[in-house]
Order: sequence, then C-alpha cells, then structure tokens
Amino acid sequence: MTSQEGPVRSGERIATLDAIRGIALLGIFIMNMPNFNTSQFARFAGAPLWPAWWDRAAETVRDVLFSGKFNSMFSMLFAIGFTIQLGRLLEREPQRAVWIYTRRIIWLLVFGVIHACVFWTGDVLHMYAVLGFLLLVLRKLPDRALIGLVVACLLYPTAYGIVRMIIATPEDIQRLTELMKSLVAASNSAYGHGTFVQAAHESTRVMTLLYTYPPLMPILAAGYVQYLTTLLLGLLLGRHRFFQNAIDHLPLVRRVQWWALGVGVGTGIVYGIWEASVKNPLEPTPWRIIASMSYVLCRLAVMIFYVSLIVRAMHDDRWRRRLEPVTLAGRMPLTNYLMQTLLGTFMFFGWGLGFWGQVGPAADLVLAVVMFFAIQVPLSRFWLRNFELGPMEYLWRVLTYGRPALGSIFPRRPRARANE
Repeated sequence: MTSQEGPVRSGERIATLDAIRGIALLGIFIMNMPNFNTSQFARFAGAPLWPAWWDRAAETVRDVLFSGKFNSMFSMLFAIGFTIQLGRLLEREPQRAVWIYTRRIIWLLVFGVIHACVFWTGDVLHMYAVLGFLLLVLRKLPDRALIGLVVACLLYPTAYGIVRMIIATPEDIQRLTELMKSLVAASNSAYGHGTFVQAAHESTRVMTLLYTYPPLMPILAAGYVQYLTTLLLGLLLGRHRFFQNAIDHLPLVRRVQWWALGVGVGTGIVYGIWEASVKNPLEPTPWRIIASMSYVLCRLAVMIFYVSLIVRAMHDDRWRRRLEPVTLAGRMPLTNYLMQTLLGTFMFFGWGLGFWGQVGPAADLVLAVVMFFAIQVPLSRFWLRNFELGPMEYLWRVLTYGRPALGSIFPRRPRARANE
C-alpha cells in the first residue's frame, strides 16, 4: 500500500454527511425496533397485533415519517460516499482504484451476509453491497440516463401491481398468506423462545427463502428497486459535488425542502388511509397500486425533506452545535448500525432478555430514541475522543487495504497540545 492510499481522514470528512448519517441511524433504529420485537412478516399475516389506539397511531406515524425514509437516506449516502472515495482513489492510485473499491464492497457483502444469516434478517448491508457492484457499472452513465433510471424505478410498483392484478389467482394469494403465517409462527418459536443457534438457523432459512422461493422474490426485488432509486440520486449528487458546495445551493435547498414536505405529507396520507382500511395487504387491487405508488413517492419526498432540513441546519451555528451528538454517531455508521442489532436482539430475543412480542409500537418508538441517545451517542463520543475510526470501520479498512494497514490496533486521534 502506498503512503497516499487509505481511507478518508477526520480532517477530510464532510460534517453535513456525518450529520445526515447520524439522523439516518436514529431513524433506522426507530423503524427497525418493531422488527426486533415481532416477526417482519406479521403485517402480511392477518389482523393487527396491537389494536390499542396509541399503538395504531404510533404505527401510522412510523410508517409515514420513518418507514423506508432512513434506509433510503443511507443508500443515498452510500452512493455519495462511493463517488468521494472512488474519486480520491483514482487521484491517488488510478490503476488500482477500482480493484481497491471492489474489495471494499466484497467485505461489506461479507459483513451483510453474516449479519443477515446469523443475527437478523432485516439486514440491508448485503443489499447495498450488491448495488455497489452496480454502481461501478453505472458510474459513467450521463446524467440524463441516470434520471431515466430513477423514473423507471419510481414506476416499478405500478407496473408490478398491474402484472399481479392480471396473473395472480385467489389460490396464489391464499398460498402466500399461509406462507406468511407459517413464517410468523417460525419467528415466534425461534426468535421468541429459541437459543442463539436456533435463531441463527431460522435467519439463514428465511434469507435462503427470500432469494430462492419465487413467491417471495418480488418482495425482495421491490426493496432493491427502492434502494436503487436513492442510490442513483446519491450518484448524481456525488458526481456534482453537491455536499462539498452545499452553501452555494441553500436557496434551492430551501425551495426543494417545502415542495418535498408537501408531496410527502399528501402521499403519506393516501398510504396511511389504505393501510388503515385494507384487510389483506397482499391482495392486488387498483387501490393497492395507488397506495404502493404513494408509499414510494412519500418515501423519496420525505427523505429529501429531511436531508434538506439537515443541510440547512448544518449551515447555522446554533443548529450545528445541537446536531453534534448525532454527527458523532454518524462518524461510526457501520459500528452503530450493527450495535443496534445487538441491542435489539438482546432485549427481545429468547436467548437475551426475552421480551419478544411484549412491547407495542408506541413503546418501541420511545425505546429506540432513548437507547440511541443514552447508549449509542455516549459510546460514540467516548470512542472518537480516543480513536480516529469506529471499531467496525477500522476492521473494514484493514480488510480493504490489506496487512500493511495494521500499524496499530486502532489509529489514535492526535492529542491537543496543552497551550491550544
């Protein structure tokens, strides 16, 4: 490894991106907490688990304001980071840059597969890694082609919904509903009451089903398409160095922010009405197509609103100081994302404290916020006072850049002099 080759140093970091990562981590924790507590397939399997009005209200707030918005934000950030990291590698070592970045993606895929198959099936790292390979292919496409792909991704739910209305039979829907019920029962047994080994076995089985069983593969494909939408948006923003020059775009950001909020609220209301009124979410109907399209637009618009809000806040001294705690958490995104799985599964799974199925959506929301600010933010602050990188970020660096990167256990932050 050359003296110039290596990851981004703290002095080169873009604070706004770290703030967005930190907010995304909080949103992801809020969104994922119910899936640490109950089966991810429960919403497809029948009547609501939590009929109390406060839990139904919390579910609606979560779905409209959080669901999908922060994973999408993370995928956008992944693509922005791709453009920054690959660009620096091309400047420093152009002949090996693509190979070095390919190694980085391969190790992210390894982390993701282990995370999904051993710890929790809600993993998105392996999906980002798969799409990361696609980024290497798409990175030289002109802007107009990338925008066309974004539009195609946004139209996917409508196209898929129409196809399902044409080809799906009542028997197909019934079989899929029964499969969801069986997956819920298996989750309750393995995650709620099983040992760590039994939970890992069930996670591996579910991941295998998702990638090999045809009736489930369209659900997985929809996730990939949604992440690809914001990945392409991140590629466009990164290519034009939007965040490096964000101060020049603040008037545009302000206008986009309020338009995005309007679209997000409007489409979110449509989706919320559908969710509250539908009996079987798997049944293909014109109403479901409208709801699916509304969800996709709400997901993108609300994410853009959040990003615009954070960009503006980070260019205001008072708000930048207020966002410092989440900005620190955002400097250790991989470590904190995996820590959330550790915290969530330990609290709810049978091999941990065993509170599976005992905490409703309202309490889930409160728990996620409290655990983020009471555990993850303080740990991030403590760690980054002493070290340059989070522990998982450093492991990823070592595996990416090879044995010569092993100069110490962790690269330490330089100490300030006494008279500074």
